[in-house]
Amino acid sequence: MTSTTTSFRVGEFVVACILLWLSWKFLRLYLFFYPRDQHSLRSVAILVLGDIGRSPRMMYHAESFVENGFETNIIGYSGSTPIPSLQRLAVDFRYLPQLPTYFRRLPFIFLAPIKILLQVASVLLELLVRIPKPPEFILVQNPPSIPTLAIVYLVGRIRGCKVIIDWHNLGYSILAIKLGPDHLFVKIAKWVEATFGRSAYAHLFVTQAMCDFLVKEWDLQGHKVVLHDRPPRHFHRCSPQEVHDLFVKLRPSITAPKSLTGWLPSSSMPYSTPFTDTTPQIRTLPEKPIDVSLPSLTSGVPFKSKALKPFHATIRTPTESFDAPRYSEIHSPRLRRDRPAVVVSSTSWTPDEDFSILREALKIYETRAKELNCGGSKVLPKLLVVVTGKGELREGYMQSMEKLQRGWEWVRCVSLWLEPEDYPLLLGSADLGVSLHSSSSALDLPMKIVDMFGCGLPVCALKFKCLDELVKEGINGLVFEDPAQLAQQLESLLTNFPSSTKLSSLLQKTSKHSTSYIHAPHDHAEQVSNVEWEWSSWDENWGRVMRPLILRDLQR
Repeated sequence: MTSTTTSFRVGEFVVACILLWLSWKFLRLYLFFYPRDQHSLRSVAILVLGDIGRSPRMMYHAESFVENGFETNIIGYSGSTPIPSLQRLAVDFRYLPQLPTYFRRLPFIFLAPIKILLQVASVLLELLVRIPKPPEFILVQNPPSIPTLAIVYLVGRIRGCKVIIDWHNLGYSILAIKLGPDHLFVKIAKWVEATFGRSAYAHLFVTQAMCDFLVKEWDLQGHKVVLHDRPPRHFHRCSPQEVHDLFVKLRPSITAPKSLTGWLPSSSMPYSTPFTDTTPQIRTLPEKPIDVSLPSLTSGVPFKSKALKPFHATIRTPTESFDAPRYSEIHSPRLRRDRPAVVVSSTSWTPDEDFSILREALKIYETRAKELNCGGSKVLPKLLVVVTGKGELREGYMQSMEKLQRGWEWVRCVSLWLEPEDYPLLLGSADLGVSLHSSSSALDLPMKIVDMFGCGLPVCALKFKCLDELVKEGINGLVFEDPAQLAQQLESLLTNFPSSTKLSSLLQKTSKHSTSYIHAPHDHAEQVSNVEWEWSSWDENWGRVMRPLILRDLQR
């Protein structure tokens, strides 16, 4: 991150604090004169001060509220497409205005106050005016802490709403990554977060570690419950048919990078992909011109053509052929034994996820594959790493990867941004997941691992303090501390792929839990080597934890 960007954000922080103080004074005066309306029962406003489509946990909250009969408003910025199920439900999306482009040309001294004022004013406008009746609940995610916690605190006082804070992480810890833990602005941010986040109707935590820490450090007031992230019910391990359909759909994205030209196994869409096949063996176009018998379009009488010129050279990519099999040769798709292993890593491309760890591990894997596969043997497979997500560090890392893999034979790394409906299908089609999340606070857990487990995908995860609440060593994944250890795990799991005993064992254990809750109403736990792994769907977890908080009649 450049010093200019850091200075800009620090300046924004200062301006935000000043404006929040002024807003606090104004709204305290306003509170004496504003008549409090009767709030609307079974209604909720969900505040996401970010791209709604990139906030899966808050979208799942909205879905659950609607399914429990709540009038649901979700406030945030447009951008990415929300999950399909949310678009089909009666959710009122209230998008906040973006700063007009021409304002962004202004000097910082003018731009920062305008940006913060627009943000605060637009959120207050939605919560105080455009939602006519006060919602019974306001659910806000944290971070960001500034200005959202102060805003919902004030609106809750003004309109009599019950505020629920969903603690995803600690905002000041993220700021500390950029400025250092002893910086004045970090201390101010911590004070703001502790002051306005201390008291609420309920506090939700993504980990038990975060709950214990905040209750002890800040003496939180209100109901305190741990709501672990869990995947939606429709996440699952994909069948060969689903894998085939997905890679047919993703063909333009998968084959676009120049580094994949000639690297993937040959295929003939839609009969085969580099990963699946519907025929007994891959059929390829002949190298020499041939005589073919074609039916006459007018009489139906076959005729003999002259030798055809190799026209296919102008329409065929190096990894595809277009020789259609006979109908009797087409079967249900099955996974190809010569397919590359697919490893997926989902990242937001932020400083708390060090992509260089994966890059260095892949360098080691490439070296080991060359050593072990010499002389015609194939101990390690080709490895296709698919990195999903958007973020400010993406371009730099992918450029460095592109330079590296020009000389590689066994490894390729590509970056994709998928539609919401395709993301779980990719996870359910992959062979292994990798998580590089390290947590700025060491108190949160990566949603990406939850998604992987929901799709029956085991994971190699970077170790940090509370990771053991989610990843159970040898049961649903492995834990690494450096690139060398990650490379060793990749080699161990992928040896003799696709017949790797270790990988098959992890896949079987993870898939068992990802699908077992679909047919049962309660959480499942397996006792393996004295380690218990609890799992459930988001619906079950939310119903057990949240419903008693928001539907008080259930306790009567």
